[in-house]
Order: sequence, then structure tokens, then C-alpha cells
Amino acid sequence: MSRGFERAEYETRIARAQVLMDRAGLGALLLTTEADVRYFTGFRTRFWESPSRSWFLVVPREGPPKAVIPSIGAALMGRTWIEDIRTWPAPNPEDDGVSLLAQTLAEVGGPVGVPSGYETHLRMPLADFARVRDLAGLPFTGDAGIVARLRAVKSPAEVAKIETACAIAGRAFARVPEFAGEGRALAGVFRDFQRLLLEEGADWVPYLAGGAAQGGYADVISPASEMPLRAGDVLMLDTGAVWDGYFCDFDRNFAVGHVGDGVAEAHARLIEATATAMEIARPGARACDLWRAMSDIVGAGETAGRLGHGLGMQLTEGLSLTPRDETVLEPGMVITLEPGIDRPGGLCMVHEENIVITEGAPRALSPLAEAEIPVM
Repeated sequence: MSRGFERAEYETRIARAQVLMDRAGLGALLLTTEADVRYFTGFRTRFWESPSRSWFLVVPREGPPKAVIPSIGAALMGRTWIEDIRTWPAPNPEDDGVSLLAQTLAEVGGPVGVPSGYETHLRMPLADFARVRDLAGLPFTGDAGIVARLRAVKSPAEVAKIETACAIAGRAFARVPEFAGEGRALAGVFRDFQRLLLEEGADWVPYLAGGAAQGGYADVISPASEMPLRAGDVLMLDTGAVWDGYFCDFDRNFAVGHVGDGVAEAHARLIEATATAMEIARPGARACDLWRAMSDIVGAGETAGRLGHGLGMQLTEGLSLTPRDETVLEPGMVITLEPGIDRPGGLCMVHEENIVITEGAPRALSPLAEAEIPVM
């Protein structure tokens, strides 16, 4: 599996964005977040972890995009397909790219669309954004959902990267019994699982959660504790590992020593709920339809939250499988199916798989789990 994309992939993304911009009456898109900038450029670096610098991409209604970035990123951006790269020595508190960005936007013209809806944020100081608007002298508005709409439907090349990440995690999950078992601290299991993911080919592991307790676990987002695993515990590991900039996101449950009361039945119901949702995950079905199909089996009410979500360049992106999300599924959408079931004592169990919507039946990207919970 090759890394990166052909230039044509980015040119297609820009062309589609510009068609939608024309329809929405936008002169430019201003992008400031890692995923949005990378989607149109291929610029991939972990330097975004530093909040000291802002990075900008301007997508005009016509012509190629323009990168307005700190000079430290010029060499890397120069290895992408972007040719118009404008830099400043950052950080510069007095003018941290403000005048350069305003000048670039003024050249392109407005109105300027900035992603402003669900799941978006502005990755620059608010005061600098106000100065850019004043200096550019252009109207600013939302992006009419253009970027989210484009990113929701993956190309075959994008799907292949997610599938590669899923295969890596699948191999790591298969090796969990090598290091997890009775007496092992959960924190140690977490560390070893991350090590395995890297050994199997993940570039990094931005997300790992899970839990372990008798008959289930209290939540699915807590950091690991030093509590040792006990016979009868249910161990769950949930990973968002990255390969070439794209996430997988699925989990696996394991019984430690033996299967406790009701655990086998709960696990089988989770697998049944996932399979039922897959049956109806076709183009034209709605996100809420999949939620209902799983909820009817696991008994989850609206308070259970979403039972799945979109997946791609970010761990969670786009639609949510909730009773109120009426997003219509389209071929190329990659989603997770994540039913959960309540267990006695305020505990729960969850299961998660990754699939891609096709013209017909969906295709599993994660290696599907069996109905019988594995015993370590």
C-alpha cells in the first residue's frame, strides 16, 4: 500500500470544492485546521501539536490553492503539490501572518467562507482573525458546509488507507493474549497494546481507551489504572490508530480467565446488533435508521448517546448514529457501528466495527468479531 496520494486526487478535491463554492457564491475558503489543510494539500506533520503557530490555506473559486504558513513549514509544504507558498517568520506576536493572510485574501476576493458548523473550530487567535477581516476588507461567512460535505465521502484511495489502519489494529488485537491476563495491570496492557500497534505498522496511536471489571466496565473513555486484571473481568480495548494520516476506530472485548454471568449473552447481542445495522447500511438509509436497528436489539434509549459515527482523517467526523441524525448514507462514506449494552451495577459493554458504504451491501473494513467472546 503506497503512501500519500497522486496529484490528481488533490486536483479533484479542489475542483469539487470550487463547483460548490460557485453555487454558494463564495470567492474563497479560509482553512485553519490540520485535517482541512491536509485534505487539500497532503501537508502532514505532527508539528500541529504546537499551539504557537497558525497555519492557513486559501482555496480560491478559481485556480490553485495558496498556502500561508510559518517559514518553518516551507520545505515540507514544498514537497506537496502546492506551488504558491507564502511564509512569515513565526511566531511573531505583533503580526503573526495577519497582514500576509489579509493580503492573500484581498488578492483572491470574497466572500470568504470559513468552516463554522458542527465539529469545526478556528485555529488562530480570535484577535488575529478580527484583524484579518478588517485588513482584507472582504465579507466573511460560513463555508456552507462545503468542506464537511466533501470529506464525508471518501475516495477509493482514502478507503484503502483506512482499511490498512484497520488491518494493523486487527493484527494487534489478535496478539492481546500474548501480554494480557490475570494479574497484569490494566495500565501495562494499554502500554503493550500501543507498542504492538506500532510494531504492526501504525504510524502513531493518538487514541486508546478501554476498561476492565467484573461483568463489564464503568465507561469507555477512562485512562488505564494500575488495578490488576482478575479472573472474571471483561477487558475492552478501543483504539484509534493512524496509518498515513487516516484512522481506524474499533474495539474488542476479552474475558479474563472465564466468562462471567451474562457476559456471553451480552457480547452476542452486541454482535447481533452490529450485523443488523450492516444489513440496512445501504445508500439512502439514514443515520437514525441504523441507530434504531441497533437500539432495538441492545435496548439503548436516547440517553445512551450515539451508536456510531463517521471516520476518516479524524477519529470521529461527520454523521452520528443517533435518533435525530437524518444524514442519508452515500457510497464512499466510512462509518463505525458501535452498539452498547447496560450491565448490572452501572456497568456496560460496547462493541465497534468499521464499514464503508458501497452501491450495494456495505463492506467491512475491520476484521469482524465472532459472536463468542474470546477467553484469555
